[in-house]
Amino acid sequence: MKDIVIKKFAEVFGDADGAEAFFAPGRVNLIGEHTDYNGGHVFPCALTIGTYAVARKREDRKLRFFSMNFEHLGIIESGLDDLKPSKEAGWTNYPKGVIWAFLEKGYEIRCGFDILLNGNIPNGSGLSSSASVEVVTGYILSELLGLNVPDQELAIIGQFSENNFNGVNCGIMDQFAIAMGKKDNAIFLDTSDLSFEYAPIKLEGAKIVISCSNKKRGLGDSKYNERRAECEEALKEIQAGMGINTLGDLNEEQFDKVQMAIKDEDRRKRARHAVYENQRTIKAVSALKNNDIELFGKLMNESHVSLRDDYEVTGLELDTLVEEAWKIDGVIGSRMTGAGFGGCTVSIVKDEAVDLFIDKVGKAYKDKIGYNADFYVVEIGPGPCRL
Repeated sequence: MKDIVIKKFAEVFGDADGAEAFFAPGRVNLIGEHTDYNGGHVFPCALTIGTYAVARKREDRKLRFFSMNFEHLGIIESGLDDLKPSKEAGWTNYPKGVIWAFLEKGYEIRCGFDILLNGNIPNGSGLSSSASVEVVTGYILSELLGLNVPDQELAIIGQFSENNFNGVNCGIMDQFAIAMGKKDNAIFLDTSDLSFEYAPIKLEGAKIVISCSNKKRGLGDSKYNERRAECEEALKEIQAGMGINTLGDLNEEQFDKVQMAIKDEDRRKRARHAVYENQRTIKAVSALKNNDIELFGKLMNESHVSLRDDYEVTGLELDTLVEEAWKIDGVIGSRMTGAGFGGCTVSIVKDEAVDLFIDKVGKAYKDKIGYNADFYVVEIGPGPCRL
């Protein structure tokens, strides 16, 4: 891929003198959904698919962007003195947001850049193509300008840019999983204080299979911000009678005692999911440490039911993929992953059942939904790098 993107860079920008190639992965969350902005735990891992980039410094303050995924848009130009979000800027709002965030955080950027991107994450799939673009942009700035920004800081800057430049109220999980990725490990992250540990993923005789619904969704125009606001309101209602900082501070028993402080039934359901999902994630990581992959799978299944019934973020497409997966012998666990409202499911499938899984789930999905799902047997990869 390195040769392909450098060759394309030369074609688009005239030559590739002084250009360097970079990569940042996508991510999938194995369990712990919609907990990252509720002070809970998440359990994501970086993938070997992601965003390839070629970049070089310019002599002036111009920014020129080109995406091989949106070739028809051609080169999109802006400059260091014109860093504001706009609909016309399209996908370039993500790298521009990171450059803006670096300046906001006090880093010095004196020159413009030519940047070409090529992602092999399915667009709108919920595998964090936007966070992958943010992290690779931050990594480019750090490397080409000699800023030596730690990977964890790249994650924080990426989230800051998405919140404040792009107006999506996302948590830290996506950027953190991508920036801090480690081969063959998932990251058990406490989002309340960013303490984390790497947990080896040993799936002897099984594979991680991503099923992409091909139903496109955008975080900003989904109900994502609405769910977040509902949880914040529920937290305030509990805090009126109890000293907690986040919903992640509660276990199931504590929540059951105080849940009636939440006046609205929908808000109560949202908070219940946040609390129970956090506890499921803690139990799932413990199960993995004990090599109890069956329990891990059972907790994945329970996670999907909660996201469907209490958080109401699944929808017909994701429910169909998961419910068809549950029917197949050899499926250890299956659930939606990401924000929901489209995107992907993640399943752990025994090796001998992978082909059957793709065939049967694929056919049932096409019959019910009317178009195809795509399937990816994925591996867990490292974080951002220079190629």
